[in-house]
Order: sequence, then structure tokens, then C-alpha cells
Amino acid sequence: MSQKRRLDQIMEMIQRNGFVTTEQLVEKFQVTPQTIRRDLNELAGQNRLRRHHGGAGIDSSTVNTAYQDRKIMNLEAKERIAQALVQHVPDNASMFINIGTTTETIARALLHKRGLSVVTNNLHVASILSAKEDFHIIIAGGEVRNRDGGIVGEAAVDFINQFKMDYGIIGISGIHSDGSLLDFDYREVRVAQSIIANSNEVLLAADHSKFGRNAMVRLGSIAQADHVFTDAPPPEPIRKLLSSNDVELHII
Repeated sequence: MSQKRRLDQIMEMIQRNGFVTTEQLVEKFQVTPQTIRRDLNELAGQNRLRRHHGGAGIDSSTVNTAYQDRKIMNLEAKERIAQALVQHVPDNASMFINIGTTTETIARALLHKRGLSVVTNNLHVASILSAKEDFHIIIAGGEVRNRDGGIVGEAAVDFINQFKMDYGIIGISGIHSDGSLLDFDYREVRVAQSIIANSNEVLLAADHSKFGRNAMVRLGSIAQADHVFTDAPPPEPIRKLLSSNDVELHII
């Protein structure tokens, strides 16, 4: 198969699925990982896709990558971020945890803590944390998104507003160069805004792929966080914004 034909088929797979792993492409085309990485780099250079650790996808401001693909994207980085973030959370703390695969990774890292009280609009987070008998898990009411187990809508917003918690643990889909926190579903954003407003400390978890990623709904500003946990230095304008707003940056 010619490289041009392979590149076209790679784009067809990504357009169909939103994200593909390097391993999937190696298996399909029966070539070496080095060949696939060169192909992906060429397509990225043409601005046809965006490289991620372990694969590639298409950035859209209106549609998020499929949930099952997001679960494996940058997983090692998410796990490192999770381990660092949970060290900031003491036993017997109360917290909100919002929707996202990063916050689900954090939930798994929280299992060694004791006596946590958690309010979440993420069914997967609730399922993970309910394994601990000494945890108190409360699930927000509202509409369940079947694609990822997120609970959204006005009922969820009203529910969150009944609480005042020690921490708000937030994941995000994208961070603009001006510091805007971006997501795809305005209903999800409304819930996250309520979490931020009702948290004594906001802990934002975002791997390097989130910086510069596009999404159409503005949640707020990264300056609203108290701590930002990531796996690589953010762009210089973001670092300046964090410093000027006394947001503590943790690079894992």
C-alpha cells in the first residue's frame, strides 16, 4: 500500500472514531510503530489531526472525543497527575468531583484515603468510590448522558448548590491560550461552575494535551483554580496568568 493511501485510510479511521491508537494502526496496516509515527507526524504537520501520547485524533470545538478513546489517551500522565493531586487531599475531607476520565483516574487514586465525603455528577466516580465502606458518596440528580455516565442539567446544578465542600476536583476538555477553561456541553459547564463556586479550594487536573485544545463552551478561567496539576510546563502566557493570580502550579 502506498503511503498516500495509508494516510487517507488513517484519516478515515480517525474521522469515524474520533481517536485511534498507534497500536490499532500498526495492527491494521501491518507496519512498524516507527512508520505509523512518521505518518501521524506528517498528517499533524498538514494540520489534519492532532498527535496525542499513544495515538492521534481530530480536534473539534463542537464534539468531544469518544469516551472509550479518552479513557486511554495520556493515561500514564493522568495517573501521575492523580497521584500528585490526592496527596493534597487529607483524610476525612469533603469534595466535589466532576465529569471526565481524568477525574475517574483521580477517584481510583483516592481509594487509599479514609473517611471522604464526595458529591459527584459522575456515575463512574460514584461506582469507583462506593467500594470504600468509610466513604460517604452522594450522587447529583439530573439527566444521565449515556455516552459517559455524566449527570447534567438544571436539577444537577440545584443539587450542587446545596453543598459547600472543602475541595472541588475539576477536569476540563480544553484550555485556551488566554486561560479560558473550555468544554463541549453547556449543561456540564453549568454544573462545573456551581462546583467551583461552592468549593473552598479548586483543584484543576489537566494533562498537557488540554492546553491549546479547542471546545466551544467557556466554563471560566484557569485563574479561578487554587491549584493546577499537569504533566508538562504550560505555555508561557498560562504560567504568567497563574503566577499573577497566585495559583499554585504542580508539574508532575
